[in-house]
Amino acid sequence: MLKQILLVGLGGAIGSVFRFLTSVFMARYALNSFPMGTFVANILGCFILGICVGVFGKNPTENENLRLLFITGFCGGYTTFSTFASENVQLLHQQNYVMLATYTLVSLLLGFLAVVVGLNLGKSW
Repeated sequence: MLKQILLVGLGGAIGSVFRFLTSVFMARYALNSFPMGTFVANILGCFILGICVGVFGKNPTENENLRLLFITGFCGGYTTFSTFASENVQLLHQQNYVMLATYTLVSLLLGFLAVVVGLNLGKSW
């Protein structure tokens, strides 16, 4: 059990650092009130998760440690639903309804698509 906890913790720490770096990088290219850092992290995280599920799903018992490190740890630390929800509340409070709808719908649709594409790529490797 300790090994699994350490794998999840290590993956989560690395994912959190990459999430921070994504936000810093994307802040340079932010479009007004559109939360680009969270958006990019979540869509990219969905894509990475899809690849990992595709690759590690072939032999789930053999790849359990890699699943914990990358899927639970890294992707869990990299993506952020709580920030996504908070940014939506901010847009609601600002009465920026068009941006709220755009951010929510595009995030959900592209997130879903990114998992599907990543999963198909991962299965083919």
